[in-house]
Amino acid sequence: MLRRLYDWTMGLAAHKHALIALALISVVESSVFPIPPDVLLIPMVLAARDRAWLIAGVCMVASVIGGVGGYGIGFFLFEQVGKPILELYHYTAKFDQFQETYNEWGVWLVFIAGVTPFPYKVITIFSGVTGLNLPVFIVASILARGLRFFIVAALLWKFGEPIRAFIERSLGLLFVLFVVLLLGGFVLIKFVI
Repeated sequence: MLRRLYDWTMGLAAHKHALIALALISVVESSVFPIPPDVLLIPMVLAARDRAWLIAGVCMVASVIGGVGGYGIGFFLFEQVGKPILELYHYTAKFDQFQETYNEWGVWLVFIAGVTPFPYKVITIFSGVTGLNLPVFIVASILARGLRFFIVAALLWKFGEPIRAFIERSLGLLFVLFVVLLLGGFVLIKFVI
């Protein structure tokens, strides 16, 4: 089943509308969807290494747009959804302290979440909730997401076929590693935030 999914993804990566699919996945991932765009970015670059920079650029721009959407979710829905929950559990004072600390370190949190497997969407929403300076948020997101996606694209562009062969040989192990990193990000959220 994993092999069929891999083959399907590789087929999608070579499709004429793959860039649109990648952009949509990147936008949605940055605000609500749990699967990172790397799932499509990697096979797209492997399928068309000559377009690696375009693919990484589309992924970065769409991801930052989605991040601004996540920021908007936090900023505009906190009063209606988040604040009543905090009040119900008597966490309003703790949140005020968290907000101050978050905004002091927010640019670094955005950067770290944008580069690592840590779920970026959580940081985009928290940035909106806490009112992190929007231009600072956008610049940190551009730098972080650009770094992440362009490094992946550069490695695949430079070492494409050996990496593709490695992925195809180690598909099961890489899938398990991906799931562990994804779940680890959510566990980290639970204990850090």
